[in-house]
Amino acid sequence: MDQGLLVLRAVLGLGLAAHGAQKLFGWFGGYGLQGTGGWLESQGFRPGRVFALAAGLTEAAGGLLTAVGLFGPVGPALVVSVMIVAIGVAHWGHGFFAQSSGFELPLLYIAGAVALALTGPGAVSLDRVLGLSGLSTPAIAGAAIVLGVLGGFANLAARRPQPTPSTPATA
Repeated sequence: MDQGLLVLRAVLGLGLAAHGAQKLFGWFGGYGLQGTGGWLESQGFRPGRVFALAAGLTEAAGGLLTAVGLFGPVGPALVVSVMIVAIGVAHWGHGFFAQSSGFELPLLYIAGAVALALTGPGAVSLDRVLGLSGLSTPAIAGAAIVLGVLGGFANLAARRPQPTPSTPATA
């Protein structure tokens, strides 16, 4: 089981950390803070560059904490938070499947993160090495997941889409 958790943590965590690097540095074909910030601003997140920095840092930190198994459910909770925002902004209106930009992939990230939060990082983790395994209790995991969900929805609530121009009345 510990090797399975390590594989899941590494793939999910490093995949999400790479998404964060796309936003932060433009690595791996990403748009960096400027491009991501412009897109986020067009989606109603102002100032866009600040939201791009927050999204990039959340993805990178959540992914890396998850990958190395540090601080129990904190990394997975960050993953849940940022993927809720991704679903709400970029994927919800496109159905389920990823081929049509649906929410399939971010939902898989959420499911993996929740599973890791609830099971703990396993024996092959920094938590185990540093004696922090006590952070992976059901109560702490549940609280972290709830905070991640609330953080995601709070970010969506901060969104301010541009008003559509009204059509002038005709006489």
